[in-house]
Amino acid sequence: MADEVVSSAAIDTSRISQNKDFVTPDVLYNQLIESVQKYHPSDDISMIEKAYNVAFEAHKAQVRKSGEPYIIHPLNVAIILAELEMDKETIAAGLLHDVVEDTIMTDADLKREFGEDVALLVDGVTKLEKIPLSTSIDQSEAKLEMQAENLRKMFLAMAKDIRVIMIKLADRLHNMRTLQYQKPESQLRIARETQEIYCPIAQRLGISKLKVELDDISLSYLDPEAYKELSEKIEMGKEARDEYIKSIVKEVSEHIDNAGIRAKVDGRVKHFFSIYKKMKNQNKTLDQIYDIFAVRIVVDSVKDCYAALGVIHEMYKPIPGRFKDYIAMPKPNMYQSLHTTLIGSTGQPFEIQIRTFEMHKAAEYGIAAHWKYKESSAGMSGVHGEEEKLSWLRQILEWQRDMSDNREFLNLLKNDLDLFSDNVYCFTPSGEVKNLPAGSCPIDFAYSIHTAVGNRMVGARVNGKLVPIDYKIKNGDRIEVITSQNTKGPSRDWLSLVKSTQAKNKINQWFKNESKDDNVSKGKDILVNYCKTRNIDIYGIITPEYKAELVRKYGLHDWDGVLAAIGHGALKEGQVANKIKELYEADHPQVMTNEEVLEAIAENAAAAANKPSIKKKSGIVVKGITDLSVRFSKCCGPVPGDEIVGFVTRGRGISIHRTDCVNVLSLPELERVRLIDAEWQLPENHKAEKYLAEIKIYANDRNGLLADVSRALTEKNINIMSMNTKTNRQGLATMQTSFEITSKEELERVIDKVRGIEGVIDIQRTTG
Repeated sequence: MADEVVSSAAIDTSRISQNKDFVTPDVLYNQLIESVQKYHPSDDISMIEKAYNVAFEAHKAQVRKSGEPYIIHPLNVAIILAELEMDKETIAAGLLHDVVEDTIMTDADLKREFGEDVALLVDGVTKLEKIPLSTSIDQSEAKLEMQAENLRKMFLAMAKDIRVIMIKLADRLHNMRTLQYQKPESQLRIARETQEIYCPIAQRLGISKLKVELDDISLSYLDPEAYKELSEKIEMGKEARDEYIKSIVKEVSEHIDNAGIRAKVDGRVKHFFSIYKKMKNQNKTLDQIYDIFAVRIVVDSVKDCYAALGVIHEMYKPIPGRFKDYIAMPKPNMYQSLHTTLIGSTGQPFEIQIRTFEMHKAAEYGIAAHWKYKESSAGMSGVHGEEEKLSWLRQILEWQRDMSDNREFLNLLKNDLDLFSDNVYCFTPSGEVKNLPAGSCPIDFAYSIHTAVGNRMVGARVNGKLVPIDYKIKNGDRIEVITSQNTKGPSRDWLSLVKSTQAKNKINQWFKNESKDDNVSKGKDILVNYCKTRNIDIYGIITPEYKAELVRKYGLHDWDGVLAAIGHGALKEGQVANKIKELYEADHPQVMTNEEVLEAIAENAAAAANKPSIKKKSGIVVKGITDLSVRFSKCCGPVPGDEIVGFVTRGRGISIHRTDCVNVLSLPELERVRLIDAEWQLPENHKAEKYLAEIKIYANDRNGLLADVSRALTEKNINIMSMNTKTNRQGLATMQTSFEITSKEELERVIDKVRGIEGVIDIQRTTG
């Protein structure tokens, strides 16, 4: 946090040797166990011991670029996780996080030896390892698309289990501590990636214990001259500064003690990156920065926080406008403290932070502070009560569903992760606190309430008085939004007024939805014209399956959505045309006429006429075709019990469709010769097989609708794979969900269950 005081040596780096005289694995392992036993009530370290032995054996032939045995790295990752007081499963996964990627050990081995929890964590971290989050200056469309896609994958992994990113942060911290062994170009890339992606994530999770060290090491590589100059200047006045801090700590301690308040008081210089950022942002020298060092007072209760503040303000003169109450109005990552800047007896300004012991732990450990053990059958308690801290993650996942424009997604993400801007705190008429970026206007406030409130806004009152919509919200303002059902919606001018990422996203989405028909037509023309100039017969080669593949690739709802995205510039026509061409060439490895295709199919059928039916493991029987693989079409999701038909492809075997699939019904006459009879012939244990089904639910929108649908599916023991919801201006919600089932009968039971939910109007299966 930019305003927090945390020593840049908050995590002991002394164990990391800067030369070949490294600390031995045995010493590090003992440090790990000592660290775990400091906070864990159980003496049972068998899982950690087993994980260490497996990791040691798996990595015994490997060394790092520093020349150290490779096991040194996972041991340090585990120690960092133990310093954050993480659960044993996470520490075990930290020890094992490289074994699947770098050794012959498999996911199945991990699951068998350590259980599903550890195996899933290792799998999540392994997948993150494969995601290059390049932050190079190359801003080509291909690079932007790759980076956006990789960031999307990372946030999805975080959403599944936040402990995955905890392990990745610990992994990144140890790699940063040993970055000197990398090539200079790699040092810059890794440091920039750390500063732009991992530091903000650690900040959002409230883990300043990791963030400050990641920040400082990144700065030392990205701007070594500034880092060296800053460290030298701070070192020059270190002796006098330490004496001054000690005198303030002594004075404060005496007065706090005399007031009968139990407190721990200490002082320190802020970490380098915090000072560097303020100097750069405010265009000031080191001497002009008020709060280069600070005193922290940690007390027992919130009441004592405010009592201590009163004592401090009696002792020293506060600087006007420099008091911040983050207890009453926490930061977005739920950081809480009182901050006040004062003038000391020598005229030197300094900052004091006041917080409870609980707040202090939350500031240091963030979301990690909530992994606590309970010695009961329930095992580990999760991140109970951490909904607000993770609300930003849910918001990012929502953007991913809404957006196909990678540049827009990256800009929104960058703005949202820009954590050095101030916030303003304002109130709804009912007294609810809203936290908005500095410079926000009533439009930002309206969209923070609800999308519909923002879209229908026509004005606002602040503290009971009408204000223009570009009014800059101030701390403590009480805001009332005036809405109208007759408004046409937001104005494009609003995009230049709003400051919050949420408001910009919602306004852009409104215009995209409103002008979709025009964009579809425009996109179609753009795509056709692009293909004409390159002699690509786009509508001669495209099939419904290719359209479905593109819809899935770009995360859109249908083919019209792809065309609309081209129309408003979110997708490049070249991307789409080249993907269609690529799919076509995969299906047609050799150029053949229609007659040659028909002849090949007829010859294949004649050759197999006297052979028995081919029974596939999929439970599908296809008559007359040999040596062709069978796959289930994703466009209509056939399940046992559906009437089905096969479609002969080139190079990809037979795809199985439902007979009512739109893609089958709309096949051109010449293509229909490629259809072939198929039927279900399931083994006795087919109930163990799972098939993907997808339905669309149409309902009147209301609070709790999504929760009721999720509950209905869960009660039927259904594994939900995805769920997307959108609501139109008339209040009609369309919910598209995919899940795993064993048969059509089970699907019908699920549909009957969902039909009984209040507000549900209709349910349809996806048919292409």
